[in-house]
Amino acid sequence: MLYLPLDNTEEYIMLNYTNPKLLIPNLNDIEPSAVAWRSPSNIALIKYWGKHGIQLPKNPSISFTLENTYTETYLEYAPKSNNDGQIDLDFTFEGEPNETFSKKIKAFLESILPIFPFLGQLSLTIDSGNSFPHSAGIASSASSMSALALCLCTIEDELFGTLEGDEVFHQKSSYIARLGSGSACRSIHGTMAVWGETPLIKGSSDFYAVAYEEVHEIFQHFQNDILIVSTDEKAVSSSVGHRLMENNPYAPARFQQAKDRLASLLPALKSGDLERFGQIVEDEALTLHALMMTSNPSFILMQPNS
Repeated sequence: MLYLPLDNTEEYIMLNYTNPKLLIPNLNDIEPSAVAWRSPSNIALIKYWGKHGIQLPKNPSISFTLENTYTETYLEYAPKSNNDGQIDLDFTFEGEPNETFSKKIKAFLESILPIFPFLGQLSLTIDSGNSFPHSAGIASSASSMSALALCLCTIEDELFGTLEGDEVFHQKSSYIARLGSGSACRSIHGTMAVWGETPLIKGSSDFYAVAYEEVHEIFQHFQNDILIVSTDEKAVSSSVGHRLMENNPYAPARFQQAKDRLASLLPALKSGDLERFGQIVEDEALTLHALMMTSNPSFILMQPNS
């Protein structure tokens, strides 16, 4: 059962999602098959920066989903001849081997074997590709991990019929995406998504994102233009940046600031107040860079042309 109370611990929720019955009783009955998903990146308006536990946010965040910056993931699966319960993965990125990505994806799949034990019974072939440069600050991990999560949940539903209805399917997909990349849980939903429990939004949760729909029509077709000033990989990954928040002296004030800004942003989104919207979003962007510069060690993601 998926619709989970907000006061549950991560351990309790993991127990609900962990299902040892999701094992294929007779591999001979399984024909080789494939699934594919396109999933977008997203841009946070109120930023998530700093986490605890198993990919849980220190503050709620809200994002626009970006329609044209996406990852396409194609996943083939077939029964393994050696049913050893381990992950058997052949991964390529845009048709070419990528050892770094392959190791990351395999480690992720191994970490979720308690949730999807059937993955250890299958040989997996994955090819993934982006419509934009990866590791350049456009949240490629959000689009890639959400696309993978959607593929995995599709396979579960095809094999076992356990995810009936869009709401159940999207909730679990968001939960799984979060385990791979925190912000990926928001990419499951269109237009806007909120991740992080807050009394401002009914049904919000630290464990998965929810769609946010109280948005003025002026924001329904908002466009986000991306000017790439450098395609170099980020010097500091988001994962490292989040860990550096643990000792940032401004972290407690920042987490409260994010909650306050969310409370100010929601009325602007509802009323179509572009001036207030722009002020909050710009302040958030600058705050995020300030947090990076006040970490120890400090780092800067802005480029000279930014």
